[in-house]
Amino acid sequence: MSADTLATASRSAWGADIEPLLERLDGDGESLVARAESWSAINSGSFELPGLAAMRATLLDTVSELPAAPEAIDLQPSQRVRPDGEVIDVQHGASIRVRVRPDAPIQVALTGHYDTVFPASHPFQAPWREGEVLRGPGVADMKGGIAVMLAALKAYEQLPGEKRVGYEVLLSPDEEIGSMGSAPLLAALGKRAHLGMTYEPAMADGALVDQRKGSANFHLAVRGRAAHVGRAFNDGRSAVIAAAEAALALNKLNGQRDGVTFNVGAIDGGGAVNVVPERAVLRFNIRVPDAESAAWAEAEVRRIAREADASDGIDAHLHGGFTRPPKPLNDQQRTMVSWTRHAGAVLGLDLQFRPSGGVCEGNNLAAAGCPNIDTLGPCGGGLHSDEEFAVISSFAERAKLSFLLLAGVERGVFDVRSLRP
Repeated sequence: MSADTLATASRSAWGADIEPLLERLDGDGESLVARAESWSAINSGSFELPGLAAMRATLLDTVSELPAAPEAIDLQPSQRVRPDGEVIDVQHGASIRVRVRPDAPIQVALTGHYDTVFPASHPFQAPWREGEVLRGPGVADMKGGIAVMLAALKAYEQLPGEKRVGYEVLLSPDEEIGSMGSAPLLAALGKRAHLGMTYEPAMADGALVDQRKGSANFHLAVRGRAAHVGRAFNDGRSAVIAAAEAALALNKLNGQRDGVTFNVGAIDGGGAVNVVPERAVLRFNIRVPDAESAAWAEAEVRRIAREADASDGIDAHLHGGFTRPPKPLNDQQRTMVSWTRHAGAVLGLDLQFRPSGGVCEGNNLAAAGCPNIDTLGPCGGGLHSDEEFAVISSFAERAKLSFLLLAGVERGVFDVRSLRP
């Protein structure tokens, strides 16, 4: 059945009273773009605490439009291994949480992040419009997504009748660095909710993501023995060489298991060339398609770390792990995809879905048992670069899509009991 045929056949299932709300969202498209544009001008790089605080204040004011008081939840610091091997605390600021009808029989998790990958020192700071696209830091990933989310919720609240759907909005300041501080909040939310809606951008051509690989970040801190390279070279033990050998061992694992990749990102260490380097830190990332592959990869990493630690004169300590478990395309996810396609068809959209090697908060929700669609934001591209853009016309379109998903759950078009008891 074509999208147009399905739209005609099933639109009435939502009720005629959705039509004025869809029209209103169409009319709100420019205001959504303008909101994302203004938010983009506020630098909120993941480590920029003053900028994150400024963005948080703006969002707290905006989410007050919802029928529940927002709260700021301070996050616990995470740990980072410095180039000298020492472990330090990293502060993250606070997440924003709004709980609406927490006692309702159906609960929906809506998540997003207000940090970006761009520090205050990065030249990419100010947004601008260029034809049919909005360019700027976070316009797609994901300040634009937050604008879409809040517009859909506002429309849903205007739907006539008593509501049987409650929801929790969680906006975090640390997604771009792995959600280390907000991970416990995401896990708890995922356990409470029947389904999840996350607002990473859709792809530039409109496609969404149905499954994701899992991701792990590791740091191998290596300590050797410093020595003068002229007078006592053989007394030294090079931490840089030990780290490099571990890096080569990791790289040899590529191709041994389908869909698993090991990427050595950096080796910090060394200094003057007349000194055998005493310290080094090897930093690497792993991507895996499923839990079994994750277990295999982690076992291999720990084996390599043990071998490094067993080398003469070398101490090696492994830090890190899997912060984003895999999000497989299971039956729950297939149901969510089907619902989203159905809602898209009502809007005349023939939505396509693709797998992604990237990770996001949707991984965290899925790991807690919460099926979710995690690319409900505006269409865009150039993410994590100064080419980032969002398609202007997609703001209203994707707000309507989310509204129809929420209204479909409310009105029984989508049977939550078939998704998660």
